[in-house]
Amino acid sequence: MISRRLFCVSAAAGFGGALSACSGPGPLSLDESRPRPELAARTLGRPDYNAIYGEYAGEQFDIKAFDYRQVDPRWLRQTVQWRGPEGPGAIIVDPANKHLYFTESPGQATRYGVGVGREGFGWTGLAQINMKRSWPDWVPPQEMVQRSPEIVAQLEKTPRGLGVRGGPRSPLGARAMYLFSDGGGHDLGYRIHGTTEPETIGTNVSSGCIRMVNQDIVHLFTRAAVGTKVTVLA
Repeated sequence: MISRRLFCVSAAAGFGGALSACSGPGPLSLDESRPRPELAARTLGRPDYNAIYGEYAGEQFDIKAFDYRQVDPRWLRQTVQWRGPEGPGAIIVDPANKHLYFTESPGQATRYGVGVGREGFGWTGLAQINMKRSWPDWVPPQEMVQRSPEIVAQLEKTPRGLGVRGGPRSPLGARAMYLFSDGGGHDLGYRIHGTTEPETIGTNVSSGCIRMVNQDIVHLFTRAAVGTKVTVLA
């Protein structure tokens, strides 16, 4: 049994530090995850980061170029040799090293830098992706509104209630993948999502959600299908 706070605490750009992306149901029960092994060996070539993190065309809203020099190079997207036991098509999150792996083929994975839960807000276990949304609306949980009623003035009507419509102002960024208990029983309240604050990648910043640069979440979104298994390591 693990527990977590009811919302993420990191600020979303343009909201004076009041809004954030995660919400959750309270106490959760997750299967134990395996101990963290040495997951990846050497990288396989150096990507063209000017192209990878350049402006995206053809989106509903602009995805602006990301100055990847803001973050440590170890948190930039790259292809690596894979040493974990998972076969192709799995997601493994290594919070200690701020990495998310997507296994592409036997012995190979794409590795992304991520922002993870700050101290006291981490979690471990097994989950699966049960929903995927492009440019999702974000609606704060009632607990957040009760704790910070001043945010109400910054919200607008969405199909799901008062929140932030999907777009460049949304704390969920360009994409969100919704994590449910392993087997799909219930929504854990955690998301793998984009961010309005790409400079926070590689830090302990959230209350359990896994945040990625918008270019990286779009890239992962095209690979990870509904039903994809997610392992969050200790």
